[in-house]
Amino acid sequence: MAPFRRGTKGRGGSTLRGRGDTVIRGRGRGRGRGNRAAANGQKSTFYSTRVEEVREDISENDQAATEESIDEEVSLSDSSENDEDLAAVSIVKPYNTLLRSLNQNARHEQPPLKKRKLAEEHGGNGSLHLPSTAEIEKPDEGKDLDFVEERELDGNISPDEPDEDDSFSPEIDDSHDYFYKHFTAIDEKALMTCAKDAAESRWTPQRPAIQSGWKLSSASYKSLSIASELTTRTMFITKDFQLKHKLQTKAKQGMPSENGLNGILASRIFTYQDLLFCDRLPTVASDLRTLTCLHALNHIFKTRDRIIKNNARLSKADTIEDVEYRDQGFTRPKVLIILPTRQMCFKAVDTIISLCEPEQQENKKRFQDSYSQTDDGLAPDMPEDFRELFGGNDDDMFRLGMKFTRKTVKYFSQFYNSDIIIASPLGLRMAIGTEDSKKQDHDFLSSIEIVIFDQTDALLMQNWEHVEYIFDHLNLQPKETHGCDFSRVHNWYLDGNARFLRQTIVLTAYNTPEINRLFGHSMLNIAGKVKICKESYEGAMSDLDIQVKQTFSRYDAPALSADPDTRFKYFTTAIVPSLTKFSRVHSAKGQGILVFIPSYMDYVRVRNFLANSTSTQNISFGSISEYTSVRDVARARSHFFSGRHSLLLYTGRAHHFRRYLLRGVQKVIMYSLPDNPFFYREIVEGYLARSISEGTVDVTDASVRSVFSKWDILKLERIVGTKRCAAMIKYRAGDTFDFL
Repeated sequence: MAPFRRGTKGRGGSTLRGRGDTVIRGRGRGRGRGNRAAANGQKSTFYSTRVEEVREDISENDQAATEESIDEEVSLSDSSENDEDLAAVSIVKPYNTLLRSLNQNARHEQPPLKKRKLAEEHGGNGSLHLPSTAEIEKPDEGKDLDFVEERELDGNISPDEPDEDDSFSPEIDDSHDYFYKHFTAIDEKALMTCAKDAAESRWTPQRPAIQSGWKLSSASYKSLSIASELTTRTMFITKDFQLKHKLQTKAKQGMPSENGLNGILASRIFTYQDLLFCDRLPTVASDLRTLTCLHALNHIFKTRDRIIKNNARLSKADTIEDVEYRDQGFTRPKVLIILPTRQMCFKAVDTIISLCEPEQQENKKRFQDSYSQTDDGLAPDMPEDFRELFGGNDDDMFRLGMKFTRKTVKYFSQFYNSDIIIASPLGLRMAIGTEDSKKQDHDFLSSIEIVIFDQTDALLMQNWEHVEYIFDHLNLQPKETHGCDFSRVHNWYLDGNARFLRQTIVLTAYNTPEINRLFGHSMLNIAGKVKICKESYEGAMSDLDIQVKQTFSRYDAPALSADPDTRFKYFTTAIVPSLTKFSRVHSAKGQGILVFIPSYMDYVRVRNFLANSTSTQNISFGSISEYTSVRDVARARSHFFSGRHSLLLYTGRAHHFRRYLLRGVQKVIMYSLPDNPFFYREIVEGYLARSISEGTVDVTDASVRSVFSKWDILKLERIVGTKRCAAMIKYRAGDTFDFL
């Protein structure tokens, strides 16, 4: 993966400036499904590629008609774009005076910073102004959608009486409460041993268990074996877990069935294990959202209730010196939820509200207006996963704080006053700031105890570097005190071991090496971790409704680091010669070769080779990437359909964000297999089937050729199936596999 470069443009769709002068470019869609290359008025140098002269059998009128039909199709499939560049943002964070730093050696030699006059800088009220994408892109509105008008309060929780519904309930038996066992009754010596095991990556993997068609691969620290019972037993939310009284009724009424998959997931989530679930599809999205939101609310309410009750005990104690209650973190936020779009944030909040049913909701209308959108303008024939992700408000720049009191939920609360923070990777990255920023602030992440990543596969299509950046700043020692009472802070917070108690829940439609690395290096829970995926895959190629020749060509890459170069060499030496051989002898409709390239970096490399190499001078080609403007996309599609382009380069992110319906495809070459198995079916079946039905190509001439190596085993398994995958990786007698 390309490193994060300061002051330069990355691969992303939205460009933002963090604190200071560092440019942060997201790989997502920014505000909507726009691409920033068109917004900047930039035209790719290599777009003016070799275009063959119009053959005599294609008249100008036919060409014009073709372009008109393509333009109409583009106008139907594409929504309007908001292409303004994002300007520099300087975020100022006020702190209480006379705050002392926890890091004694940090900045002690620097001169004191000047106190900012907040009343003058922020309109006289001293409130914190956090500019966002909406304000930068639409300066005429003069308002930030996520603007916070609230000062930072001292302490972890507001002075509040206990819940009425809990005041007359019997005392909870802590010995059976997983909240108490995980965060309070923790063995400090065992925790220190786990810290050493984590530093040396000493994990004990357990034998995978099969339950209801799901494979559970769990691991625990070498010094512990506490996860063994949880991998073989399914527990039920309403029976085995002590939910807060105010949540029990709604859990019984609104919870999905606790049998099968839901029971397996609940047994891991409510026991505070780290979880990686690799089959998060739209069909189970609602159930997963209910499970995770219920768990987050239960954790928030138990934390709040314990602090309030201990406050009451301290107020009644004769001598405070003899009483010690360790029940808090450095700051108030305890749950972090990362989502790809504002509409998904709206759905999560709606689920939270339906579970807790507060009497009052502060800033409710503002939240609905800023996050929900009913008219998405999507075509009805779009795939289900596309409609779920991009339906409604698909802005990927947001951050929201939620504060819970006894009767009220407040939206847009200041981060340090919030219980739950919901944000996109880009929005949270902007809130934190950059390394070279003088006002970098990540203290609000110091006491996060539950992290939930939903639709992680969609986050991969944005900018995964933002996700890694967030994990790098979780559970660090804070730079300021923020009114913290250190006599109430858990010892494991003070010792810097909070990350070993943090629960991380990752929900994704499919697994990738990036997500696997997150599972191995950032999910360090002392309670253990479990990866849940299908027991076996049938393969996307088995679901095709057409029978075309499918060829899989394997090449050998000695190491993962050498895989990109080896793949490129194989493509230029084994595949390109077959393209140039028939470049001049093709049908009236052209060769119609579509080259699908998932990685943008690989796309740039192949595009440059085709444009500059003397061996490809007879190949006319076009290209469509996530940065190609709508007009250039229409031109490339028109030339490809008419035959002026023999070859069309098409990136994975362009398909993810647009799902173009390309015409004239006769052959498909997969430079690399897509991570999303649905892409394989949409490209092979959708494009080739349309060409066959239109008479552009005969079914016997249509074909697909995919290139893979042993490092693509996760992708290959989802496309060819588990049984075929093992044979294709290990088979030594040949490197080409044909299927019909």
